[in-house]
Amino acid sequence: MAFNQLRSSALKINSILANRTFFTYSKSISQPLERDPAFVEARKAVECIKSGDTVFAQGAAATPNVLLEAMTHHAKENNLKDIKVIHMHTEGPALYAQDDCKHIFRSISTFMGGNVRKAVAEGRADAIPIFLHEIPLLFRRGLIPVDVALIHSSPIDNHGYGSLGTSVDCVRAALENSKYIVAQVNKQMPRTFGDGIIHKSHFDAAVNVDVPLPDHPHRNMSAQEEAIGKWIAENLVDDGATLQMGIGNIPDAVLAKLHNHKDLGIHSEMFASGVVDLVNKGCVTNNKKVIHRGRIVGSFLVGSKQLYDFVDNNPFIEMLEINYVNDTKVICQNPKMTAINSCIEVDLTGQVCSDSIGTRMYSGFGGQVDFIRGAAEGFDGKGKPIVALMSVTNKGESKIVPTLKVGAGVVTSRAHVHYVVTEFGIASLFGKTLRQRAHALIQIAHPDHREALEKSAFERLKTMPTFD
Repeated sequence: MAFNQLRSSALKINSILANRTFFTYSKSISQPLERDPAFVEARKAVECIKSGDTVFAQGAAATPNVLLEAMTHHAKENNLKDIKVIHMHTEGPALYAQDDCKHIFRSISTFMGGNVRKAVAEGRADAIPIFLHEIPLLFRRGLIPVDVALIHSSPIDNHGYGSLGTSVDCVRAALENSKYIVAQVNKQMPRTFGDGIIHKSHFDAAVNVDVPLPDHPHRNMSAQEEAIGKWIAENLVDDGATLQMGIGNIPDAVLAKLHNHKDLGIHSEMFASGVVDLVNKGCVTNNKKVIHRGRIVGSFLVGSKQLYDFVDNNPFIEMLEINYVNDTKVICQNPKMTAINSCIEVDLTGQVCSDSIGTRMYSGFGGQVDFIRGAAEGFDGKGKPIVALMSVTNKGESKIVPTLKVGAGVVTSRAHVHYVVTEFGIASLFGKTLRQRAHALIQIAHPDHREALEKSAFERLKTMPTFD
């Protein structure tokens, strides 16, 4: 790399790191206070919640389900109403979002999990379309004032500190701007390094528990998923690349095909158990990274006990706030940044729907655009923004479509898309015209649908799709 390029990169990194202290927090949750928390039973701990409150709930594998269950019973028994529960994707039964609680709670997701989809579809719950990196702003700008925060902590160490463990993401921003903090302190929550440290004196109430974290065991991959993993691993992931990937069989399929790669790095809002095997085999070293060299960077986790044991008290892992991890200015500083994301459907011009099936909300924006953009803007010009999907649904319908379903949300625009991958190959779209894009996408559609897609492309574009 030329000296001027190195100097420019260093200046950008210094600016990024300096800007991590940009926000003025309403309180520090790391500085000890002169008090000890009250350790009580769960029902007692949530008695602070009253009608009209806004409750923040930590999410992913750190969902504090003991506290959420106690909150639900407390609200029912005391005839509470109009309580908002704001959260990212949560694990567990989400009792507060069930039909018998519709006059008590209103769940508000910033990224929707399967446990609240029915409630949103039926109007009993709601969702906020938002990029992951902007979620902390909801709390730091006071757009969503938090009355009570329900969190999940690792055991308290001999200095009085716990850790937010597997879910840092937007939690710190919510805690620093909440009136009351209730902690579920769990012997089985791993202690992680980074932005998740919190002193016990900031707990207004705490509950000791010993319960396992949500387990997402490895599922058998289909032949189609394995093919997608092979296409990406063998053609789009270089040695020394920095990876971002989500949860699910397609990211796992890619990870499973990377065992011959060298010096890979991880900078991802989340990562799953497949990363552990790559670390153990020496494939993931993070040695080529420019920032956080020698460290895996993440913000939240969902996976297996193997993953939770791996991150516990492991300085190789840094769990950082989502507004930093998903900042495109940070992402683009990683070498050969390779972002692998899935979606619901792609139209023939490259528009990507990832958050809804027609008008029915399914998930959220998540970090897809953050990383697609960050990879595209890579400082070394070698980033690869990838969208991967199977060619057909479980019902045999094509996921590459003439136009998106009515009401479908465009999460990633046609200008963002560089690579689309199915089990039939790779469509390279960057710099391509509309008819070239249509041609490339039809070639990776399921053969049963290609003729119909060609006809639809001609009707839409008034010209036949072509590669030239």
